Amino acid sequence: MPFLSFIISLLPLLTSPAKHPAVAAPPVEKITWSASRPLTWADFKSKPQPIEQMAALTSASIDTQIGCKDYVFSSQVIAVFIPNESWVRDPAKATPALLRHEQLHFDLTEVHARMMRQKLSIAKFDCEHLNPAFQNLSNAMYSGWKREMARYDQETNHGLNTAKQTYWETQVQQRLTLLDKFAAQP
Repeated sequence: MPFLSFIISLLPLLTSPAKHPAVAAPPVEKITWSASRPLTWADFKSKPQPIEQMAALTSASIDTQIGCKDYVFSSQVIAVFIPNESWVRDPAKATPALLRHEQLHFDLTEVHARMMRQKLSIAKFDCEHLNPAFQNLSNAMYSGWKREMARYDQETNHGLNTAKQTYWETQVQQRLTLLDKFAAQP
């Protein structure tokens, strides 16, 4: 199963500054999901651990930032691909079918980001009690995303079952279309 992460940034809610200045970590390279920018093998910049048996791994994340200003809730939800955590075992043997499988992991991440945007658009958050309410929602969304990623790999046998892979590709495209209203705005 691919490495998945879910980042929640609650910076507006933090109140205590650090006592010692921290050394800024270099920014993590991320590719924001876009229908017009599919992944290429050149995006997979990491190397697999020797014990890994998969042919490739996609590291995707749903980056979420929330906050309240003047008691008005706002959020930003972005599906991202992390090149320096994603890898292909042998680029010379990497097939277009395998790349489509890995792309669909990223597409599924965008489906769940859109579902999160949809939920956030109808949620009524109390800015004074934002953290527990948002945490409950985000935990539920993350669990659903993680379960679906595992089911996708299981049902397609990591892309080796071409009939199931085609089925998933069709289903995910239909879901992206249905959730088009909740696509990220540039």
